[in-house]
Amino acid sequence: MARNKRSNIAFNLSFLDIMSCGFGAVVLVFLIIDHSIKEETRDLNRDLLSEVNLLEEDVTDGEAGLVRLRNTLAEIDMQMVEAQGRATRIIDQTEEYEALIESIKRDGFTDSEDVEKLKAEILSLEDEVKKLREAAEEDSGQSARTFVGEGNRQYLTGLNLGGRNIAILLDVSSSMLADKLINIIRLRNMDPAVQRKADKWSRTLNTVDWLTAQLPVNSYYQIITFNTQAKAALEETEGEWMEVANQAQLEKVTAQLRDVTPAGGTSLENAFLALQKLSPAPDNIFLITDGLPTQGAAAPRGSKISGRDRQKLYRQAIRQLPQNVPVNIILAPMEGDPMAASEFWQLAQVSRGSFMSPSADWP
Repeated sequence: MARNKRSNIAFNLSFLDIMSCGFGAVVLVFLIIDHSIKEETRDLNRDLLSEVNLLEEDVTDGEAGLVRLRNTLAEIDMQMVEAQGRATRIIDQTEEYEALIESIKRDGFTDSEDVEKLKAEILSLEDEVKKLREAAEEDSGQSARTFVGEGNRQYLTGLNLGGRNIAILLDVSSSMLADKLINIIRLRNMDPAVQRKADKWSRTLNTVDWLTAQLPVNSYYQIITFNTQAKAALEETEGEWMEVANQAQLEKVTAQLRDVTPAGGTSLENAFLALQKLSPAPDNIFLITDGLPTQGAAAPRGSKISGRDRQKLYRQAIRQLPQNVPVNIILAPMEGDPMAASEFWQLAQVSRGSFMSPSADWP
């Protein structure tokens, strides 16, 4: 019996030794695997960090390239403006030479050699004018002024910025102060100086600056502001087209807009009727607004208006638009006007214009 007990004890000790060795082997294998995983993770992180550094270098190089490109475009824009001015001076000189020749002939001067020299000079000047005009047409779309977005960003918008006579309709109703009704009500009760600095209105003015900076140098433009009434942004140019090449006037118009305080309701019909005062008619229209109109050509009877009524007023207003002219809409949608985007998108499609609803940081 004692021998059997000793045998069992010896067996149990041997079994425990075997189990201890097995557990130790498992722990050893786990440590080896864990070490391998850590090494692989460290190597992978090192490779990823290297790729990130390379991408950051590519981004830095790209930004430097964009700065160089913007500087080149600015130089070309200035050259185009100078060329336009030089062409105007040459035309004036040509007229003076022609008048001089006629004066010489009236005085009985018959020296054909001098006359021929004057004629040759006139032909040379006319040839230079022709070349300048061809260059201006090739560079159509270059601007008479520059505008760089926040953070020196440039944007591809799909907007058609061409045309000979370009009209910009700018909504200056009170809803242009903010995107939400509660904020509009708050701002309306504040000082006008505070209202003019409202975020939405500031973005709108930056949009106008961006548009005017993209206009072709050899084209004409007019900016019409509208709420319940419509009028030229520069009062003395009512019903007239202004030259894009006249940079001083262009800067004056945009500066004048900075003094406008958004107020009142919205009449798209009056805005479109104002286009009919321009001669010739516009061949490209830009509409900057935030929703459907709240009244027609005349003030409404009541103080409230439904969404369906606003649609009716809108569809009545677009009948006043000139035929076969693209309408490009820049919509800053506001709260409580869900049908605006759909209606304006359809107008852009039918007129072969463009529609965009920019982000809060555009342009």
